[in-house]
Amino acid sequence: MISGLPYWRLSGFYFFYFALLGTWLPYWSLYLKSLGFNSAEIGILAALLMATKILAPSLWGWLADHFDQRTRVIRGGSLMAVIAFAGVYLGESFWWLAVVVVTYSFFWNAVLAQFDVLTLSHLSGRYTRYSQIRVWGSIGFICAVMGVGWWLDRHPIVHLLYLITLLLSAIWLASLLVSEGKGNRPSSHERGSLLSILKKPAVMAFFAVCFLLQVSHGPYYTFFSIFLEDRGYSKAMTGALWSLGVVAEVLLFLVMHWLMARFSLRQIILVSLLLSALRWWMIASFVDVLPLLIIAQCLHAASFGSFHAAGIEVIRHLFPGHHGQGMALYSGLSFGAGGASGAALSGWLWDIDPYTCFIAAAGVAGVAVAVSALSLKESRLSQR
Repeated sequence: MISGLPYWRLSGFYFFYFALLGTWLPYWSLYLKSLGFNSAEIGILAALLMATKILAPSLWGWLADHFDQRTRVIRGGSLMAVIAFAGVYLGESFWWLAVVVVTYSFFWNAVLAQFDVLTLSHLSGRYTRYSQIRVWGSIGFICAVMGVGWWLDRHPIVHLLYLITLLLSAIWLASLLVSEGKGNRPSSHERGSLLSILKKPAVMAFFAVCFLLQVSHGPYYTFFSIFLEDRGYSKAMTGALWSLGVVAEVLLFLVMHWLMARFSLRQIILVSLLLSALRWWMIASFVDVLPLLIIAQCLHAASFGSFHAAGIEVIRHLFPGHHGQGMALYSGLSFGAGGASGAALSGWLWDIDPYTCFIAAAGVAGVAVAVSALSLKESRLSQR
């Protein structure tokens, strides 16, 4: 716990937000498969969820920065996500679910980037402690993956919809408990032009790396559960393997402030990308070898955990006075454009060969390593 902070209120929001993600990512594709959708259709529906991150966070980030009403944006987006998702109970056709996913995710995807900015405003002067709050999101993810996997082994897959609705409601209720932070606001001359920031080579290179890393996650987020099911793994074991990766992430978050004090942001990013490429190659090659699959899942601490923690700090340095829009762009260009592209491409590749799909992911992560090594300079990442 960190003194002088609404620690549990901030942590509670992350807990429920990522519990929803832990319910959605491993099991939504299984629900779609139960409705009879093919791999391409599942890939498209997964891509639509991520595609809304391209525009939605930037729009809501602009509103939050311009009107200085970040908590209202978070609360409104959370409530509208609950209402929009209720559409899943009204139909099961591909096009109807596409409309529901786009509408629901337009609001849900607007929330996290702004809540990250809100958390940083409460952490004024102690930014490397972000991971100690964000770790509760990882714990929520673990609880959901394990609990939902156990539940769905014993109940019909349609129960997934009820659990998602419950968690969306919990996110909205948690958002009502958090107020605006009191971090120092930059003056107009410190803010600078957003366009001038975006033109900086370090900013463009960083966003390119983020995009490529999330493209490489496409097969994992969209088809990993199906991959395991096809190899005879139960839903409970699938949940355990998803959870294992996030347990590794939790352990890393607990020491991330120590690592960031001893290693440069560039070093952390490079190592994270290298281990990401290794992870996708191992999943492709050793999905039937449980001990090696376990090792691959532990590398989630790098492919998401350490890269994300370093990325938050990079955004804070590169976007003075525009943290809301910086976080929105980070979310939109990486998890949005990158995630949608990865999901759609993996849907096309999956029917050709799952092995090839994950090998391609490793190759994309390798390109991200090259871009990072050649274009990201430490002095540009950590100085305004």
